[in-house]
Formats: sequence, C-alpha cells, structure tokens
Amino acid sequence: MAELLDRPGPTRPPAVLPQGTVTPEGTVDIPPAAFEVRVLEAVQGRLGRPPVVRVARGMSLFGEHAAGWLLFGVAGAVIDRRRRRDWVTATAAVALAHGASVGVKRVVRRPRPQDPRVQVLVGTPSKLSFPSAHATSTTAAAVVFGALLRKPLVAALVPPMALSRMVLGVHYPTDVVAGSVLGAAVAVVTRRAASRRTALRARKGNR
Repeated sequence: MAELLDRPGPTRPPAVLPQGTVTPEGTVDIPPAAFEVRVLEAVQGRLGRPPVVRVARGMSLFGEHAAGWLLFGVAGAVIDRRRRRDWVTATAAVALAHGASVGVKRVVRRPRPQDPRVQVLVGTPSKLSFPSAHATSTTAAAVVFGALLRKPLVAALVPPMALSRMVLGVHYPTDVVAGSVLGAAVAVVTRRAASRRTALRARKGNR
C-alpha cells in the first residue's frame, strides 16, 4: 500500500536533470543513462517472446509487495516447528528489505522507463523505479531462506527475477542491481543480528 502513495504528481520535472541532482523537494533525481535504455531494448528484443513474458508476469504477481516470499516464510514457520523462530526472523528480514526499498523509492523518486523504444508489458502499483522492490525482496528471500534450506537460492532466484523486470520494461538495469544489493545487505545484517541475539541468550542460559 505504501507504494500507492508514491505516484509522482503531474507537476514533477522531467527526468532531464544532471545525474544525482537534488530537487527542491529534497529528493534525488536519477535519470536513465542512454546505455540503460539500449540494454532494455536489447533484453526485450532477445527475450520478449510470449512464453517468457507470461512467466515474467507470473513472477511479477508473485513478488508484488513481497507477498509470495512472505507467504513462503509463513509456510516454513508452520511446517518447520523446530526452527519456527528462525523462519519468523527470516520472513521479517524479507519484509524489512521490501520496506527499505519503498523508503529509498520515496527519496529517489526515479520515474519508470518511459522511452518509446521500451515496451511496458505489466501494470505497476507505483510510477517509481529505483530500486526494484521485486529484486530487493527476492534477493533477501534467497539469502535468508537459502540459509535455512541449505540451498544456493541466490543464483537460482535473483537473476531470473532481475531479468523479468527488464523483460517487462518496468525497471532499468541499475534499478535491479541496486535492489539486489539492498536486499542482500538487509538480509545479511538481519541474520547477523539474529545470530548475536541467539548467542547472547545461550550465554545467559548457561549462567
């Protein structure tokens, strides 16, 4: 719901300001570099076939507001009762990562691709692009759930989700890269904090 409040108004200046310009509203405009539009055009040209687009749209629906990953975490907590606390912590990390991406979007307020060479093939809950919330929550989920399942989920999940956002024409390459970095950072920090709390409880229990 938070992203629904972030739609840029009609009086927003066009994205032609110098890279990283701070606007009078205190936000940061990051206009797309020419190469990013060319990358999107190339990705859609090579991968934008109907079967791929259908899969990408399914991934978009699954990752909207991190809902699919949050449900996955809840299911893990219900099924794996012995490690319920770990699953709850991991799910909270995914929610925190998604919230962080929304917060960054509010500050940066970069518009989504609007170039005539780029086809927009799916609807979005907001007009804001940087970073990709789908890439953020998917990376966080891959890190924390991969650790619980002892599976290399980052390699299996993150590249397909990142590519799907570009196939659909709703994110620039730097959006998905930044989202992945943010998601990984939140996941690692959350895991370390949880490990410290567990160790502290263990020390207190041994006294």
